Amino acid sequence: MTPRELRALCLSFNAAVEEFPFTPRTSVFKVLGRMFALADLDARPLTANLKCDPEDAVRLRGEYEGLVIPGYHMNKRHWNTVTVDGGLPDGLVRELVEDSYDLVVAGLPRAERLRLDRP
Repeated sequence: MTPRELRALCLSFNAAVEEFPFTPRTSVFKVLGRMFALADLDARPLTANLKCDPEDAVRLRGEYEGLVIPGYHMNKRHWNTVTVDGGLPDGLVRELVEDSYDLVVAGLPRAERLRLDRP
C-alpha cells in the first residue's frame, strides 16, 4: 500500500479528517475529534499506528512478527504500529485500518455514533 492509498483509505470513512497536531509530516486521522490512525506518510518503511482490540493486538504481533509491533509512543495494550508498504497483504492492512476506525467509533457517545450513520 502506498502513502497515497493509505491516506485515501483513512479519509474514506464517514466524518474522517486529516490533521497535523504534532509535526507537518505526521498525519493524524480522526473521527469526530478522536484519533484512529497516525502515520508519517513520507517515512520509509511506511508505518501506521492503529488502534486494536488488546487480544487481537497480541495475536497479530505474534503472527506478523516484525511487521506488527506494539504501538510506537502509544498505549501498547491498545495500539499497534503496522508496516504498511510491504510484507502484509493490502487486504489485511485495509481490515486493520477499518477495525481501528470502528473501535474508535464504538467508544463515541451514542448520539455521535448515530450522527455518523446519517449522510
